[in-house]
Amino acid sequence: MGKGTVIFMKIKGKVVIVGTGMVGMSYAYALLNQGACGELVLIDINKERAAGEAMDLNHGLAFSNTSMKIYAGDYGDCTDADIVVICAGVAQKPGESRLDLLQRNKEVFRSIVGPVCESGFNGIFVVATNPVDIMTRIVYELSGFNPRRVIGTGTALDTARLRYMLGDYLQVDPRNIHAYVMGEHGDSEFVPWSQALFATIPIEEYCSKSGCKYCLEDMEAISRDVCNAAQTIIKAKNATYYGIGMALVRITKAILDDENSVLTVSAMLRGEYGNNGVFIGNPCLINRNGISKILVLDLTPEELKKFEKSCLTLSQVYDEMAK
Repeated sequence: MGKGTVIFMKIKGKVVIVGTGMVGMSYAYALLNQGACGELVLIDINKERAAGEAMDLNHGLAFSNTSMKIYAGDYGDCTDADIVVICAGVAQKPGESRLDLLQRNKEVFRSIVGPVCESGFNGIFVVATNPVDIMTRIVYELSGFNPRRVIGTGTALDTARLRYMLGDYLQVDPRNIHAYVMGEHGDSEFVPWSQALFATIPIEEYCSKSGCKYCLEDMEAISRDVCNAAQTIIKAKNATYYGIGMALVRITKAILDDENSVLTVSAMLRGEYGNNGVFIGNPCLINRNGISKILVLDLTPEELKKFEKSCLTLSQVYDEMAK
């Protein structure tokens, strides 16, 4: 093989992104940089914008190690897609209630999910639009898909934030932190510290043996910072998009590569923890079929109360919207 030969990665999988705003395009850019799929379709109500975004990405192909096919399309392109990722949605108006916003976003989703399903799409829906747990449930209801093939980003990004902050606090690589954020992607989310590990050492034990160098009070402060992270970023730059874009790529790769990876996504409970029908963030096994299994953790009684509170919060919001 001569000098200057370009080696392209052999990649498979077709992904359709609906919504080319900052979240959708951060995801698309990360997909391109990581060579995570072979074909990428951009759909937006503003077709000119989708075409411009596709053009911009294509102009970077010469600098990448992928031969990804990227283009603006329509819902007919979903027919043979492996994954349709919904990043579209309307912004909250001044003085608008959360329920009013949900109703408007439900109508937006109705205009998306219907045409996607009518195309013959038989892949996996991934939802990023907030409030993501409710919007994922709406996609499930509108599509009639098996709930294991409807996935929300859930607390995947919150979990990444937690591991980053814990790694920084403990001065270790975040990839050696095994801890999760569970529940609603929102105010009622929580960290089950009983399940958190540093390598194979329970973090609670590690703190107790650190000679006061590390303490559980600091852990709780970190969990609050994780919960408030989005608002902190929004205050500083009006929106969050890079982190969720990379979280979406992680979920995409777990599906397309049939990884059987554990990710904290929003999945529908069917008896787990004594709950049914609610979509909520929980560690799940993800592979080519979507959610292969919801992992039921051995939570403490206090942690179970927090999880139940989160389930109740999401159920009440959905029921109010349904009325």
